[in-house]
Amino acid sequence: MPATQQPPIPCPGHLIPDATDRFDAAYRAAKAQRAVFAGIEREGEWWTVKADALTASPDHVVQDAVNVALRAAIVRLVRERETGSDAFAGPVYFMLHGVPREGRARELAAAFHAALYGDLGPLHRAVPGAEVDE
Repeated sequence: MPATQQPPIPCPGHLIPDATDRFDAAYRAAKAQRAVFAGIEREGEWWTVKADALTASPDHVVQDAVNVALRAAIVRLVRERETGSDAFAGPVYFMLHGVPREGRARELAAAFHAALYGDLGPLHRAVPGAEVDE
């Protein structure tokens, strides 16, 4: 999928855009479409996952339960060494560095994208054991 097209909601991992060398264009496209941004970028041998609700319409609200769930998932991913300890955890922007495989980066980006739209199911499947009481 071209980096300037926004993925559907919920988005399967294979449709998450690879924004490597195109991040600015992909981000601008999400902002123009008033949609949550989600994408991956290759950084050397590693992948970075980015998800950002600041690009969504002004009335888009990220619920507290979503923030709690995303933060719990990030803590678990860092503890399990699936991502770098320099992960950024919200409240509306999330980033993971050092993801070792493209497929895993896509899965995580899709899960974060769905979560930022209020669907925590993909996040719970992508990061089992990070569930929190909602």
